[in-house]
Amino acid sequence: MKIVREALAGTMESSDLMVKIAPAEGELEVVVHSEVIKQFGDQIRKVVNDTLRAMAVHQGLIIIEDKGALDCVIRARLQSAVLRASEGTEIDWGKLL
Repeated sequence: MKIVREALAGTMESSDLMVKIAPAEGELEVVVHSEVIKQFGDQIRKVVNDTLRAMAVHQGLIIIEDKGALDCVIRARLQSAVLRASEGTEIDWGKLL
């Protein structure tokens, strides 16, 4: 999916996260800020990268502000933000489950 506009998904509440997406030229850039980065940073990055790869996102700026969200919340917020920011209207659930 091609990122064509800025989009947000999520909240800054405990156990949630805020995903900010913006179009950008060049390679995909992912920035993760988390209260639990030392304990779960690798897992957060894995979930984000796997989700973006499954949704065929190759360019853009993704900023994750995590407040201790579970993997399923990370995936759902990221999917919502990508759909809002892209020209896509549907998710291929077979690739994402």
